[in-house]
Amino acid sequence: MNYSRDCAFLLFESDSVMGSSVREALAVADKGSHWAITYGAMAGPCEILIRGADEKLANELASLAHTETVRIERKFSRYRADNMVHAINHSEGVPVPLDEETSKLLQYAGQCYELSEGRFDITSGVLRRAWTFDGGSISPDAAEIAILRESVGWWRVGFDGESIRLPYGMEIDLGGIVKEYAADRVAALTAESASGSVLVNFGGDIRIIAAGKDAPWTIGIEEPGPRKKAVGQIEIAQGGVATGGEAHRLCMVDGERMGDTLDPRTGWPVSGAPRSVTVIADTCSTAGFLATMAILHGPAAENFLEAQRVIYHCIR
Repeated sequence: MNYSRDCAFLLFESDSVMGSSVREALAVADKGSHWAITYGAMAGPCEILIRGADEKLANELASLAHTETVRIERKFSRYRADNMVHAINHSEGVPVPLDEETSKLLQYAGQCYELSEGRFDITSGVLRRAWTFDGGSISPDAAEIAILRESVGWWRVGFDGESIRLPYGMEIDLGGIVKEYAADRVAALTAESASGSVLVNFGGDIRIIAAGKDAPWTIGIEEPGPRKKAVGQIEIAQGGVATGGEAHRLCMVDGERMGDTLDPRTGWPVSGAPRSVTVIADTCSTAGFLATMAILHGPAAENFLEAQRVIYHCIR
């Protein structure tokens, strides 16, 4: 992650997969105009920039932010065998009682499903089994995709706010909403104690909470691909920013380049989607949902975003 004393930095493309491959040490650095807290979690770089704090407070907020990030990852990562998601995915049709936080996340996921007319579906993760996104050419197995689609569909899930029942063979994957949720949550926690503006950046999912009339932050939009070149910038003092699209996860089917965003209604990658979509909204969660929805609209991504009346940047 590159940034300067005037708080400009590159916006890394968002990755909805939460894993445990990135575990950089927690670090706190004085950048003059702000403090920079960095660590690795959720399979990517995590960065928190804080204005108006002394060294003692910066270290306290670093510990608070890191602890909360790790807590959320451990609770909702699909890669663990000791958390809520694992219990739900291995319940074999038996209802699983829910705590308040998990229930609210699932309610939000259900709202996203309804608003997207089935395009945004947290049960669609099983479709990954039919696809390999390593940049090579593949010949998808239509029969396998058809079978997997029988285990996709939020409408099949029994959810009443207090418990969830997944039919046998179905899974949920909260990776598409949890990183944005974590960014919003950590920003809110750190902003409670900071006297200046707070910026939380979780691998390109960003939430900013201003303090009074604080100066805006300058965010660079990164071009997809290996060059790490900034192709635009955003000035923002308050709100959320999220980026969706393919950077390195893609495949070639009959000569057509396809990113790793799968349409749960077909089981296939979205055709004609932008390589990258960056959206500004009130929260990171809202920005993330709109960015994903734009990708899912394929060739009509820009039309969709125009209809939402949000600020965005598309790269094709």
